[in-house]
Amino acid sequence: MELGLELVPAERKQIISRLMQFYLYDFTRYLDLDVDRDGAFPAYPGLEAYWNSGHNKYPYLITCDNRPAGFALVDRLLRSSEGQYYMTEFFVMQKYRRSGVGKWAAHRLFDMFPGDWKVSQIRANEPARSFWHRVIGEYTKGSFKEKFNPQQGNPSQYFSTLNAGKVNK
Repeated sequence: MELGLELVPAERKQIISRLMQFYLYDFTRYLDLDVDRDGAFPAYPGLEAYWNSGHNKYPYLITCDNRPAGFALVDRLLRSSEGQYYMTEFFVMQKYRRSGVGKWAAHRLFDMFPGDWKVSQIRANEPARSFWHRVIGEYTKGSFKEKFNPQQGNPSQYFSTLNAGKVNK
């Protein structure tokens, strides 16, 4: 299994838009989302900013054997007390889940963006929370903190990659 992580240029942004439909479908378990009359979920708000906002948003495609396997949207937080980087969205297609693809991609991103990170989940999405506890826990050797948003109750994990061991590339 050959894994890859590539920054998606503007001329290929439709690949993230298409994969976003599967991501939004997964969220129908936790959020009240519906497709339109043509069978499509609404456009992800702010997705266009990943190609138009300068150098603080990073859209990555995760590949397995040169085929799309998921994506990650990483934001560089400017002047934030919550950290330097935020894993805004992270998606691995079901075919590739529980195979190590997600862990590999997350660890690679942590290595690529050294500093303080924040990763959040929707409160009801227990599989995502378990995934991030395991992935961040392995990367940091258990050195992360979890806080809950006071309004929605959504959990976020906070950690630094600067003290963590690098994963094998």
